[in-house]
Amino acid sequence: METYLLEWAQLLLRWLHVIVAIAWIGSSFYFVFLDSNLVPPQDPDLKAKGVGGEMWAVHGGGFYNPQKYLGAPGHINSTLHWFYWESYTTWLSGFALFCVLYLWQANVYLIDPSIHAWSTQVAGLTALACMVGFWLIYDTLCKTLGQRVHGERWLAGVLLVLVAVLCWLFNQLYAGRAAFVLMGATLATTMSANVFFCIIPGQRIVVKALTSGQPFDEASLAVYGQRGKQRSVHNTYFTLPVLFAMLANHEGLLVNHPQRWALLFVMMFAGVLIRQFFVQKHSWHLGKAAHPWPYALAGVSLILALVLALWPRTGTTASANADQSVTFEDVQAIVNQRCVSCHGEKIQMKNLRLDSPSLISANAQNIYQQVVVLRQMPMSNATRITEQERQALGRWFLAGAPGP
Repeated sequence: METYLLEWAQLLLRWLHVIVAIAWIGSSFYFVFLDSNLVPPQDPDLKAKGVGGEMWAVHGGGFYNPQKYLGAPGHINSTLHWFYWESYTTWLSGFALFCVLYLWQANVYLIDPSIHAWSTQVAGLTALACMVGFWLIYDTLCKTLGQRVHGERWLAGVLLVLVAVLCWLFNQLYAGRAAFVLMGATLATTMSANVFFCIIPGQRIVVKALTSGQPFDEASLAVYGQRGKQRSVHNTYFTLPVLFAMLANHEGLLVNHPQRWALLFVMMFAGVLIRQFFVQKHSWHLGKAAHPWPYALAGVSLILALVLALWPRTGTTASANADQSVTFEDVQAIVNQRCVSCHGEKIQMKNLRLDSPSLISANAQNIYQQVVVLRQMPMSNATRITEQERQALGRWFLAGAPGP
């Protein structure tokens, strides 16, 4: 019953998480696009009101004319729309999913004893501490290094080093799949913390000053706008790395690689470069920036380099074993030892049982895909399946998956 309810909880939380993440990322991408495409207004009335940029757009049969003020507008006389629930709901749903999947079932998803054998409580608390700790370090760097002349460039360099260290550290402590998720969750926590602790509080102060009817110092309010802009820009560069880390944890090719930390970091960095291409592309069309093609070229080149580096090669061991026949009894012995603990009568993960010859034959395709091709199972290799056993299952399936 518990396994059944956990399956539904994972499904519904993952569904909610994806929906609200689309809303958050979509609004973030839209406002970056908007900022990059604003042009100075020609209308004297708009200039007199303090409008620093505008653009025209058409969508869904209607025309839109977004405007951005150089400073705080003199007044706000209509409904003010806030953009923060998308961020909060994304983080809350993601954290709930992390708790259900990785903390509640830490011995299955979070811990791989062959990498680092420790208690589920310590592993979970350490993961949470890393999420909070990275935010605190990042926030301190933004308030110090990020405020200096050319500080943003130095800040970017320091953050790259910190992310690389975290990629390495997580992969020394946790199962491969969990390490990828933790890296994504750490950056996502920082993104949401930026909204909760910096962007929204600053905006509330500005709105309160504008709607109070009292005189206000526009220069002092501008500080909150600058701070919010800084964190918003950082968030847009975190987005593609976070998405990759969250999605790639399902790819056995990456999460089971001996140098998976380096693969993760390189792909996340490629995401930053590709995001820079799209950010700068909008400004380039208006003559505000140089052509962004070098960033796209660099990002795509890194990805292609990894594709070539990971290209499957026929090893001598595989060649030597290629002609060795595998009986159904051999397959059943492997499945009983490595799979039935999670797919038997007592525990039926994914509502799947493999504790009889007929069930093994009926799920031959699934076994081959999950264990041999994707290498996702056993989860975190908790039952210590060997490479020779994976190859044996592969040869059995390719030979037609003969039954008993």
